[in-house]
Amino acid sequence: MDFNFTDEQQQLADALRRYLDRNYAFDARQAIVATPDGVSAAHWRAFAELGLTALPVPADQGGFDGGPFDLLVVMQELGRALVVEPYWATAVGVEALKLAGPAQPDNAQLLERVAQGEARLAVAFHEPHARYDLFAIDTVATPHGDGFVLSGAKSVVQHGAQADYWIVPARLNGDVALFVVARDAHGAGVTGYRTIDGQRAATLTFDATPARRLGGAETGALTWERIADYGALLLCAEAVGALDALNHASVEYTKTRQQFGVPIARFQALQHRMADMLIHAEQARSLTYLAAARYSSERPDERRRAVSAAKVRVGQASRYVGQQAVQLHGGMGVTNEVAAAHLFKRLAIIDTTLGDVDHHLERFAGLPGFAQAAA
Repeated sequence: MDFNFTDEQQQLADALRRYLDRNYAFDARQAIVATPDGVSAAHWRAFAELGLTALPVPADQGGFDGGPFDLLVVMQELGRALVVEPYWATAVGVEALKLAGPAQPDNAQLLERVAQGEARLAVAFHEPHARYDLFAIDTVATPHGDGFVLSGAKSVVQHGAQADYWIVPARLNGDVALFVVARDAHGAGVTGYRTIDGQRAATLTFDATPARRLGGAETGALTWERIADYGALLLCAEAVGALDALNHASVEYTKTRQQFGVPIARFQALQHRMADMLIHAEQARSLTYLAAARYSSERPDERRRAVSAAKVRVGQASRYVGQQAVQLHGGMGVTNEVAAAHLFKRLAIIDTTLGDVDHHLERFAGLPGFAQAAA
């Protein structure tokens, strides 16, 4: 299996890295985090001009019809620079619209706006007390006139306060159904806040809030799980970029920090430690690339197995590399003045989003064929 990027993918990665190196240095990122909105409209416009917002959108709606590997390329670069704009949330929302039928007039219109950078999306994965159970859904949809109304609440919605539209799962006659809710809809409440990694999340409440059903009866539990797998895959790609940045920062710091008159990078014990950090990152990268290749498999269990394996390995690598980086940086490794601390925080949040290591180990072990293979 060839995991090399195409020329177009590599050119996109290079262009995005050049932009971020010039305009999204650590200090600039920290200034954005400190603003009331926590995101930059100027950078979002620049992403649209670079074609990032159009990348996942189907060609018929003005996009480039990018697949998982195309998005993986982008997410790695965003992770490396600790970008806080709502790209992940919007890309996952686009996938939901695509799975529900991008040719439907309402979906097509929304996708066109996303491609142009005029609309941002967020997916409400979590409910209070649900932890990692995607199907612990208490939000209820009720038919009302020609549409539906929602009642319930969603918690820790990534960039929920920055989105123009939310993708919301709800119970409809006991089954899972997906809905699109406009942020300014009647009865919709949003409380945004900053998370420990500098990103933004929100609590959403719905009180007889008008909603449009996304797709038909075929767009239910299986589609909802696939959307979550897509989100987990993109988070793994972001983590790979962050792991690369953390390894690079650690190596550079050990070249400048001196003990006994020499840089600590010359100590063999620390060289071995940094080699182990690189191995962890490369293993996480390999399984993430495999998950991207298997995401579109016609066999759902193959997709589930690959995504869970990647999420487990990324979570393990994030903890190991993060802890070693903090130790290599000494006391500076836990201060807000260095990027390493913020990279570790972001990796910790990625690990606990859409299922941590223990959750995905359990999911992997529960898939058909695991018991026989382990016997």
